[in-house]
Amino acid sequence: MTIFGKTESSSRTVSHGAAENTLSIISTGTIVSGDVECLGVLRVDGQLNGNVRNARQVILSHEGAITGDISADEVVLGGVVEGAVTAAGRLELQSTAVVNGDITTKSIVVMEGARINGSLRMNELALVGRPEIARETLDARVLNKM
Repeated sequence: MTIFGKTESSSRTVSHGAAENTLSIISTGTIVSGDVECLGVLRVDGQLNGNVRNARQVILSHEGAITGDISADEVVLGGVVEGAVTAAGRLELQSTAVVNGDITTKSIVVMEGARINGSLRMNELALVGRPEIARETLDARVLNKM
């Protein structure tokens, strides 16, 4: 069967680039238990009991909660996180955010009222969750700046 001139099997194929542009939503009143791996944007308005890995962006609304670790390129938090947060690029903590866990990021914005109960580590490159960047590479970059 064809749809718009493509065979059924080819219309189901999702390229890696298209996956990075997807939006996944866990809406208010929804509870998800289990790890989530997403290449695009994940918005959590409900509750997620599990880890988030490899996301391009994670958005946690002020009504949302995540019990588990978060690893993404960019993270915007307005709700409660019980776990470690790793943002390879940018982390934004809105005034209603509460993080009960350690944070590793390259860049951070903290609005007045946000709470962090854990350690904060800022690196030139957030290495956790980024296996393509070896520790030796970061060490060499740091030594070259001295």
